Amino acid sequence: MKLYSYFRSSASFRVRIALALKGIDYEYAAVHLLQGGGQQFADGFKAMNPAALVPVLDDDGTVLTQSLAIIEYLDETRAQPPLLPATAADRARVRAIALTIACEIHPLNNLRVLGYLKKSLDIAEEQRNAWYRHWVETGLACVEAMLAGDPRTGVCCHGDTPTLADICLVPQIFNAQRFKARLDHVPTVMRIHEHCLTLPAFARSVPAEQPDAE
Repeated sequence: MKLYSYFRSSASFRVRIALALKGIDYEYAAVHLLQGGGQQFADGFKAMNPAALVPVLDDDGTVLTQSLAIIEYLDETRAQPPLLPATAADRARVRAIALTIACEIHPLNNLRVLGYLKKSLDIAEEQRNAWYRHWVETGLACVEAMLAGDPRTGVCCHGDTPTLADICLVPQIFNAQRFKARLDHVPTVMRIHEHCLTLPAFARSVPAEQPDAE
């Protein structure tokens, strides 16, 4: 198994956590999103993923894209430990939390969007950072409301073992901290984030621990 990844990519970070939770060994193939105009735009990489995005997972010739699709593939093909709960209602809750992060927060703040604001719209860095913080802070407030006071929330987003929701939450907090977003309004989110980082699978998946870390 081979993972095409960039150490700071939130989406790649999610897949690294899932692979670690599953105990799956893999080859790490670094794709630098900035060097040389972005290695993701090379013809060889775009042949695997026309969207020119990481991560890409090659499982013995089965080439997969999109982090959540990859994670659910891993859950379906390597059953233990499960990353989604047993009941339909609980799976829907976990997916809702994960999708709030992966589809409502992250796309507004990824490298492509920030690059467009800079290069095409000539938005100053201070304004770009304000854009980033606004959407992260308001989005995480929604996640906090989904978690706080819900009896299904445990030490993790759903119960006491990591799920797809935690896999999405932790990378988003790393990015929020990098851009100095306000986080004091999401105490439940931060409690869960801090707990997850005590778990080996999360700790060894953080950006600083990757082979291409700068």
